[in-house]
Amino acid sequence: MRITIAHSPDADDAFLFAGLALGRVQTEGLSFEHVLLDIETLNREATKVRYDVTALSFHALAHVFDRYALLPWGASIGDNYGPVVVAKEPRPLAKLAGARVAVPGERTTAALLLRLAAPLSRPVVVPFQAIPAAVAKGEVDAGVVIHEAQLTYRRDGLSKIEDLGEWWHRETGGLPVPLGANCVRRDLPLAVQARASAALRDSIRWALSHRKEAVAHALAFARGVDEATADRFIGMYVDDVSLARDARRRAAVEELWKRGASIGAFAPVAWDVVEEGV
Repeated sequence: MRITIAHSPDADDAFLFAGLALGRVQTEGLSFEHVLLDIETLNREATKVRYDVTALSFHALAHVFDRYALLPWGASIGDNYGPVVVAKEPRPLAKLAGARVAVPGERTTAALLLRLAAPLSRPVVVPFQAIPAAVAKGEVDAGVVIHEAQLTYRRDGLSKIEDLGEWWHRETGGLPVPLGANCVRRDLPLAVQARASAALRDSIRWALSHRKEAVAHALAFARGVDEATADRFIGMYVDDVSLARDARRRAAVEELWKRGASIGAFAPVAWDVVEEGV
């Protein structure tokens, strides 16, 4: 059976899907068509149930939880780090009231975190890769950078206002911040969902145990960074911890969804996850 698997064209996603992309793992009769799109496009496409397995922001998943189930593998979780609010000159987060702040999409978790941390700011949607330049050129007052720009914004002459992962850690008493997830269509047969889940798990395990080969594959998707920086970025977000079995991460997702619902970002969401039984 052929299914589509959609994810962002960045180093950490490329790393965790390397085992599948390079044909290094068994897929139990499934074949995968890889679709590479930026995360906000994937967030929007999920409303149409376009792809069988897809990366989504946890913010976006809350909007389509009736159509997509959360897989327990490969989520991007920042433990006291995450998207970074940057500007040409440093200023307190509270001084963003009324400021135009670039975000990489309305349904990104970065945008939700900005709403929670700086509710009086004025979000402006800018493609994620264009945010550092937009801030540097003064087209916006500040921006929330994601992906590799979390590590490279200083080379663009920008200063950190706040790391939203650090802010979340303080605000929640030490919880990590759940940023992105891998999800599967609920209308697929349960056996197919379980096989896709196992394939993703095995891809991550292969990448972690064949790190040099997987990083080499991921470098093709690392925007303007060297191998050491790409490897560092991958290490921030890819491990083999299961959301389903990690109580702290599960609590973080529940807290994000509770806080998002409290400000009217989406309706309340009850916890659910696909368990593939291994």
